[in-house]
Amino acid sequence: MLSRSLQIFLDVASHRSFSKAAEARGMSQPAISQAVAQLEERLGEELIDRTKRPLELTSCGQLFYERCRKLCDEYQAIEDEVRQLRHGKIVGRVRVASIYSVGLLQMQAYVEKFELLYPDVKVQLEYLHPDDVYAQVRRDNADIGIVSFPRGRGDIESTDWLQQEMGVIVPPQSLLSKFTTIELSDLRDQPFVSFTPDLTIRGEIDRVFLDADVEVRIVHQFDNIENIKRAVEIGAGVTILPLDSVRREVEFGLLRAIPFKRVQLTRPLGIIRKRGRPPTAAVSKFRALLLDADKEEAPAADLLAASVT
Repeated sequence: MLSRSLQIFLDVASHRSFSKAAEARGMSQPAISQAVAQLEERLGEELIDRTKRPLELTSCGQLFYERCRKLCDEYQAIEDEVRQLRHGKIVGRVRVASIYSVGLLQMQAYVEKFELLYPDVKVQLEYLHPDDVYAQVRRDNADIGIVSFPRGRGDIESTDWLQQEMGVIVPPQSLLSKFTTIELSDLRDQPFVSFTPDLTIRGEIDRVFLDADVEVRIVHQFDNIENIKRAVEIGAGVTILPLDSVRREVEFGLLRAIPFKRVQLTRPLGIIRKRGRPPTAAVSKFRALLLDADKEEAPAADLLAASVT
């Protein structure tokens, strides 16, 4: 078993925070700080620059982190292989970092299906801002990441996953809710609930409006789909979202989904992983399950039929 202080240091380095590492491990912050201090004393080197926020690793700390991270990953892989050899089962864990807007229910359904197939594997699912998903994969805190408009370059390898059709989402009381299809021009001067400017999906939607010479009135901006849906539900405005992300709300009559008449707007989803890092058997199985999911996705037409009934 690898030393406890080493594992604590890796958590602190990964989270760039003593408090977040303490929360993740269910320990007090003083206990976390003491464990790292004892490790530094034993090595005779400062590993973490505590004057920076967020915390930064010293040059010695970065070297120690990278080598120990590889050591821990290799140790975990060996443990998993021994258990698999003994019991003939897929065992271990899969750490998934996902953007919020993939859909809480959708991702949870994949996790539940996987854990039924492989009950000896634990899936750890974390929802993050897109930049943090990439960061978690780069730091080896996540085995795979789920992102929209994936960027595969440098140390990140990307695989196309799903193409999600997008449409106009309105509250039931909106005059637009009676439309069966919609033009971009129908949204001119409408109050619009948007994504924040730092997200790629916002840039894509802005580009479509610009090409069509249509201006909307942005009344709210959020960095995740759940908040956008809640704002539209209460009548704050209309929006453009992946149709799959509003299935539940449409079924319960909380929102209406309207397809575009002429414009084809989709949001690509991708699966990212760190290049050069061999996946465990458990990670490979989970990734394969996700890649098979596009064959089982319900067509958007089913959702739209429910929206207008």
